[in-house]
Amino acid sequence: MTNISRKTKETDIELSLELSGSGNSKISTGIGFFDHMLEALSKHAFLDLKLTCKGDINVDFHHSVEDVGIVIGQALHKEIFPVKNMERFGEAVILLDEAAVSCVIDLSGRSFFFCDLPLENKVGEFDAELTEEFFRALVTNASFSVHLTFIRGKNRHHIIEAAFKAFAVALRRAVGENKRVSIPSTKGVL
Repeated sequence: MTNISRKTKETDIELSLELSGSGNSKISTGIGFFDHMLEALSKHAFLDLKLTCKGDINVDFHHSVEDVGIVIGQALHKEIFPVKNMERFGEAVILLDEAAVSCVIDLSGRSFFFCDLPLENKVGEFDAELTEEFFRALVTNASFSVHLTFIRGKNRHHIIEAAFKAFAVALRRAVGENKRVSIPSTKGVL
């Protein structure tokens, strides 16, 4: 279990994350759609996640979404590294009605993020482009390599939700136990 507090002039965040959980979550960011996506992430990655974020959402949602990505990434890094007895690589293609999104993860210890999702416009009050900001902050702080790739779809809610679920399932697979490989790298360290 990892606990992180982060307070800036823009956000005040309290987080508790258990990597080997059962997908239980209690999330409150003041951003309904974002809470819904984080609940999906928790459920499908089997992360136990408690998160509160009090942010300057009167300005916009950017600071809250990015800072939540930062703390989730930091918590994942603490829970996962050094990588040992884990698969290391994970991938998933997730469908939500007409939408399909692929995610590939490498617990490489090197931050790299590729995002090819159509993120114009809004989903309710949520700027779709904040999806990329969230994942970039998470990936950078977790030290993962991640590719999120749009396959098809029209409905922005479906596309974004498929992306969160694809990331969750790929993460669950990457951290899956593999006792046959102590350190899953030819370098001998991750």
